[in-house]
Amino acid sequence: MGKESDGSKPGSGPRSRQTSDAYKHRLKRMRDQGLKPPIARHGGDKTKTTPQFALDCGWGRLVFSQTFEDSGAMIAALRGEQPDRRDIAVYVRNPHVLLANAPQELFLDPSHTYRLDLSRYRASRKRPKGYFIRRLTSQADAEAINRIYAARGMVTVPPEFFWAKRDARTIIYFVAEDEKTGEVLGTVTGVDHMRAFEDPEHGSSLWCLAVDPSARHPGIGEALVRRLAEYFTTRGAAFLDLSVLHDNEQAIALYEKLGFQRVSFFSVKRKNPINETLFTGPADDQALNPYARILVNEARRRGIHVEVVDAEGGFFRLTHGGRSVLCRESLSELTSAVAMSICDDKSVTRRIVSAAGVRVPEQLADGASPDEISEFVRRCGKVVVKPARGEQGRGISVGLSELDEVEKAIAAARQVSDTILLEEYVEGEDLRLIVINFRVVAAAVRRPPVVVGDGERTIRELIAAQSRRRKAATGGESRIPLDEETERTVRDAGYGLDDVLDPEVHVAVRKTANLHTGGTIHDVTDIVDPVLVEAAIEAARAIDIPVTGIDLMVKSPSRPDYAFIEANERPGLANHEPQPTAERFIDLLFPLSVPASVKRIR
Repeated sequence: MGKESDGSKPGSGPRSRQTSDAYKHRLKRMRDQGLKPPIARHGGDKTKTTPQFALDCGWGRLVFSQTFEDSGAMIAALRGEQPDRRDIAVYVRNPHVLLANAPQELFLDPSHTYRLDLSRYRASRKRPKGYFIRRLTSQADAEAINRIYAARGMVTVPPEFFWAKRDARTIIYFVAEDEKTGEVLGTVTGVDHMRAFEDPEHGSSLWCLAVDPSARHPGIGEALVRRLAEYFTTRGAAFLDLSVLHDNEQAIALYEKLGFQRVSFFSVKRKNPINETLFTGPADDQALNPYARILVNEARRRGIHVEVVDAEGGFFRLTHGGRSVLCRESLSELTSAVAMSICDDKSVTRRIVSAAGVRVPEQLADGASPDEISEFVRRCGKVVVKPARGEQGRGISVGLSELDEVEKAIAAARQVSDTILLEEYVEGEDLRLIVINFRVVAAAVRRPPVVVGDGERTIRELIAAQSRRRKAATGGESRIPLDEETERTVRDAGYGLDDVLDPEVHVAVRKTANLHTGGTIHDVTDIVDPVLVEAAIEAARAIDIPVTGIDLMVKSPSRPDYAFIEANERPGLANHEPQPTAERFIDLLFPLSVPASVKRIR
């Protein structure tokens, strides 16, 4: 006897429906993400897309491969790449075919493509604190975006391009602005595929997400991505795609947190100097720190031979023609041992530059009696205690007014150097001027690390979070130490390390502005007063040093008041991008390597 019928049709039960749904899901994935031409929709009628479409983004073009019928046309488009630009062929479904036809010119970009299904995206209930997201509105915004691009090693864009596209419907620019200072903290670019080339899939994409390495507020990158996703959702886009380097773990973690999923599309780029590190494979300079690497990269761009002597120590040798120069970051054989010894001893440096007419703060040498120290502190009001020898801000205590604090600071400074100095505390900002070949190439204000309260975390936790961000932004060079100096600075501000800061309350956690102890750097080259420029050059000439970082305390970089603090024989040139510090350093070492175009401008 057969089984009784339940009145339903064969294959219509729950299990059958699940199988059918899974089958439909696989078909959809094949259509959207498979490595073959997309299946036409609406009864086989294809929407007419703009053929052979390439979108100019200022830094280069996006070549949308789904608008090209054959690889030859796409290769021809990529060959039209302009100098100092980076074109990208995106959504390449058969990259092996494309590369086989131009193996000497093209390479497969080592990036992953991620997609956010906008129909499933849910906005966050948290709003940005201390900053807000808005569209690009001025020429100043364009210049700020370029500053962030340069700080992140990205290709910059002519400012007028941004401004010309401010009202465009194909490209959209968002920036994050600090509520108090008005400073642009980050940026992201979006592309509307439907408006760009009549995309039948109604897609969109995210490009050039970048946050200022000096930004103090957390979550800026996430806020920018969310704002762009919400913008395209209201425009009816189906998805938001992005491309991210395979080893950018921090960015990938953010995208996956927001719901982006990996999809099987590829990008192809041209072999050019900008892309060189992406297609030449790991080089022997990967272990170099950013200060050495920026110089090595500039040398290689000019065809100068580079030999990494000791990556951990930052030593490398540059050879061009019959000339060979050994360097340790920005310290080269051109800096004499005498000049280096002058910079090494801060008391000697002070005497040398003072004799040249450069203003210096009052100072008390080591060996002074307790009574002399007491009188010096009383006379100055506040003092600085620092080791006579040392670098990177180690052992320096700033703004001391109590004798017991001075005594503790002296003991701490002696851990760094046998000789210590007491110096008059000069109120103002810490200005670093880079002098190369007795010309000021860059100027930047260095500011102490500041944490911003959120009403939830303690100052200790905020310092740890800020330190992680600074470390990530500087390749491990900057972090905020949780030591006695940090604790004292927080205490002077009226807090303890375990206090919870109210939302948007700013507290400085160090008084020194050194990058290595969490300080941030802000370029002021265009506004620095000529008196300060002349003081830096005079100090460099007095020491007779070809490359140096001159530190001044100033009321403002645009005012002439200053006091000389110290000279650094090995300044970090990577900290001053987009100023051409690396270029001028290589010019000094190898003047015959200066590009002809630069010579004409000069």
